[in-house]
Formats: sequence, structure tokens, C-alpha cells
Amino acid sequence: MAGLGLPLRLATLLTGLLECLCFAGVLFGWPSLVFVFKKEHYFEKLCEPDAGLIGNATEQADCKVQDERFSLIFTIASFMNNFMTFPSGYVFDRFRTTVARLIAIFFYTTATLIIAFTSAGSAVLLFLAMPLLSVGGILFLITNLQIGNLFGQHRSTIITLYNGAFDSSSAVFLIIKLLYETGTSLRASFIFLSVCSTWHVARTFLLMPRGHIPYPLPHDYSYGLCSGNGPTKEEKEAAEQENRELQSKEFLSAKEETPGAGLQQEARSFWSYAFSLRFAWHLVWLSVIQLWHYLFIGTLNSLLTNMAQGDKELVSSYTNAFAFTQFGVLVAPWNGVLMDRLKQKYQKEARETGSSTWVVALCSTVPSLALTSLLSLGFALCASVPVLPLQYLTFILQVISRSFLYGSNAAFLTVAFPSQHFGKLFGLVMALSAVVSLLQFPIFTLIKGPLQNDPFYVNVMLLLAILLTFVHPFLVYGECRARKESPSAIA
Repeated sequence: MAGLGLPLRLATLLTGLLECLCFAGVLFGWPSLVFVFKKEHYFEKLCEPDAGLIGNATEQADCKVQDERFSLIFTIASFMNNFMTFPSGYVFDRFRTTVARLIAIFFYTTATLIIAFTSAGSAVLLFLAMPLLSVGGILFLITNLQIGNLFGQHRSTIITLYNGAFDSSSAVFLIIKLLYETGTSLRASFIFLSVCSTWHVARTFLLMPRGHIPYPLPHDYSYGLCSGNGPTKEEKEAAEQENRELQSKEFLSAKEETPGAGLQQEARSFWSYAFSLRFAWHLVWLSVIQLWHYLFIGTLNSLLTNMAQGDKELVSSYTNAFAFTQFGVLVAPWNGVLMDRLKQKYQKEARETGSSTWVVALCSTVPSLALTSLLSLGFALCASVPVLPLQYLTFILQVISRSFLYGSNAAFLTVAFPSQHFGKLFGLVMALSAVVSLLQFPIFTLIKGPLQNDPFYVNVMLLLAILLTFVHPFLVYGECRARKESPSAIA
């Protein structure tokens, strides 16, 4: 394409990968940061000394109130991480890339500066800082996912690669923890993250489009360094026309294209997709698996403390091990490769049988959805066994399943629904799943209180819920079979 060279596309890809890897998903490194906060005595005044433990009360291995504060902060931050994707998606769809990224930079910089200048006496400010950090991070991810449109047939691989990088950025808090243990202050680390915002601003104006990256790419599409003031009005209209033509080919079967214009418009409306059975089961699939991941991450420090019987060195060692395994960027692309390869395989069959290209793409998501549920089941089983050495396997399964979860989520939404609704549908599914994620705090309180640190019954219920997620890939597979056998079936 004349207006867009490979070097610019690769620069956009690699800098976006770096942005997601180092900044976007740092929230999920929360256990490492909690360890540092406890060393800095955050919320320690809330701990009540037990009788007979004079002078050593604040060194108690398990302070229920302190752990509840950290769990509540993570619950709110993870809720905002998901819930705010709906308005964030709207902002991205309505006001385009530049505005969305500038908002992300403002939130992220504000959050890092608050954490940098927070101390044990002002620890309550973490309730503001962590949600801002998570919202800024998810906006970075949303604006970078469109980069997959630059790489055609490798679109799913790029999308899952970015989601893997988002997961892997949790290792940033491990680096902050290790630096802290070598003498670098928490303030210095977060001031450095704040200064990095200048790089985000530079990338926004030099290597990202002002608007959206269309799919498929128009012949003369350009952006960033190659486009001065960005695409012209004529280029935007041409891109929109190509997108409309693509959607007509991919999302409407031959019989669906014959009715009148009004009926076509109704079939393509946002709410018709939002209230579809396909979207509802995808929401269940995402919400249940995500709840288990959030509960595990948010309570990991307390869980390890109990398993290690208060041995802080052992807790630190396992916390580091957990953070070292959080390199989903090495795992997530294989999910995208799987989807792209299956799509190519089904496309050959489609040419022979005359099947819809949309049905082919939808079928390619089934193995990914089923494998994600299977990995999550294995992760939940291992996490439910209170044996400390087994947690190494738990950590590995956790990062693989989480990388597959978010990669599959984004890839499924891009395939199963029209691209013009992607931002809103992505935001909606994350916002609704955020409501479910709020259950993590009452579950944590239940375990700490009435269940007296015995999570057995909670684990059994969550395992049963994860088994329910297998319904989603089976239904998608059934829909694919039905669409192949009867192309005129309603989507």
C-alpha cells in the first residue's frame, strides 16, 4: 500500500507492544506491591494486638483488617479496570484514538504521582490511585488493539500478543519490589513511571492515528509520521465505505442480504448483538473465569501467608515466583496462531463448500474458547489444594489461562460481531463482568470470617461455576454447524 510502509507498521507494533508490556496491566502485579506496602506499614495501625504479644503486635503474620483493606483496594481497582471499558470504548469509538490516549495518559500519570507521594499515613489515597491506574492501562490496551488491523491475516495473533503483553506488565511491580529490597525507594520508582508519560505523548502523535485504523486497510491509508495532519475527509469516507462492504459480506448470509434496507439495519444494530444469546454466554464465560483470577490475585498474599505459616521470607520467595511467571506475552500469541491457522484451514473448506467467511472465522474461535475453560479448570483445581510447592504449577496455569482468557475474549469479539461495534461491545462485556468481579470482596470476607480461613466450600462452588463455562464453546460450535448446514439461519 502506497501510504503505509512496513517500517512504520513494525514501529507501531513494537512500541505498542512495549507500552502494553511495561505499563498497561501493572495492576495484576498487585501481590508484589502489597508486599512492599506491608513493609512500609500501610494500614498497619488498623491491626489489633493480640493478648500476650506485647511489642510485636504489628509483626503478626496475618492481620485480618489490613488484608481486607488491600483486598478492597484491588476489588475496586479491578472493577474499574473492567467497568470503565464501556465508557472508554465509547470514547474511543466516538472521539477516536488521540483523545482516548490523552485521557489514558492523564489518568496514568495522576495515579503514579499519587502513589509516589503516598505514605503509611495517607495510605487511603490508594483507593483513588489504583482505580485511576487501571483505567489508564485499559485505555492503552483498547487503543493498541486496533494495530492488529495493520497485519491482515495475522490479526488474531497480534490481538492476542497485545493481550499477553498486557498480562505480562504485572511483572513491573515485581521489578519495583526487587528494587525496593535493594534500597530504591517506592517514590523513586513511581516518579520514573510518571516521567515515562512523555514517551506515551510522543507515541500518540508520531506513531498512532488520529482516528481509527480501518479493516481492511484502504490502498492509500496513512497515519502518524506518514500523514502530517492525518487522513483526509475523502480517505475517511472511503475507509468507512470499505468497512460497510466488508460487514455486508462477512456478517450477512446470502439470504439475509435480500430483505429491505430497514431489516438489514435492524440486524446490524448494536443492541441486537448486545442482547444476543451468543453475547450472553460469552459474558458468562468471561465473568466466571475472571472472577476466579481476580480472587486469586487479590488474596494471594494472604493465601501464601497462611500456607507458609507466617514465614515472611517464604512468602517473599513465592511472591517473586508468581511475578516471574507472569509473562503471558510468551504464551498468548500461540492462542492467536491457533485461531489464525484454523481460520485458514476452514477458509479452504469454505471455498470448497461455499460456506460464509464469517462462519469460517467463528468456527476458528471454538478450540480457543474450550481450551481456555480447560486451562482455567486446571488452574482452579491446583489453587484449591493447600500445598505450598504445588503453587508453582498453579502460577504457571494461572498465567497461561489468563493470557488465553483475554486474548480469546478480544479475538472472539472481533470475529463474532461487526467491527464498528467492537469498542462498545468490548466495553460492555468488560463492564458487566466487572459487576460480577465485585463478588471477590464478600467472598474474601466470608473466607476470613465465618469460614475461618478455610476456602474449601468456596472453591467447590467456583469449580462448579467454571464447569459451566464449557457451555459457551459448545454453543458456538453448534451455531457453526447449524450455519454450515443452513446458511439462511439467523445469526
